Amino acid sequence: MSGGEVAGILVAVFWAILVSFLAVALARLAQTLKATTKLVADVTDQAVPLLADASEAVRSAQTQIDRVDAIASDVQEVTSNASALSTTVASTFGGPLVKVAAFGYGVRRAMGRREDEPAGKAPRRTVIVGRTVPSARRAKRNTRDKKD
Repeated sequence: MSGGEVAGILVAVFWAILVSFLAVALARLAQTLKATTKLVADVTDQAVPLLADASEAVRSAQTQIDRVDAIASDVQEVTSNASALSTTVASTFGGPLVKVAAFGYGVRRAMGRREDEPAGKAPRRTVIVGRTVPSARRAKRNTRDKKD
């Protein structure tokens, strides 16, 4: 055998080994692609119903948000109406009611003084703690003058 024939056999063996490795690699790649295809198909089968459920949940949430928005606007309108009503009632009845209450208090107080105080006696004064009221000083002087 000549050197060229040995080199040809070595090249042929090398190519046979290379093709074998490539065949094994391609077979494994084919298996991986089949598994990946199956996985993608399974995910798609499961994802489509999940996406449909999520879409329905989003639509339902949007409907509820629209309802809450309508309720909030109604509450805001009722609040502004109640505020306007309370302002109107306060301005309409507030002043006259205060005047009637003050008048009633004054009449009760005047009637109470007339019933309580005997004729000729000085009106009753309020005592402030720690201070002497001028009318109390006069009463002390009057009692001292009577004793003397």
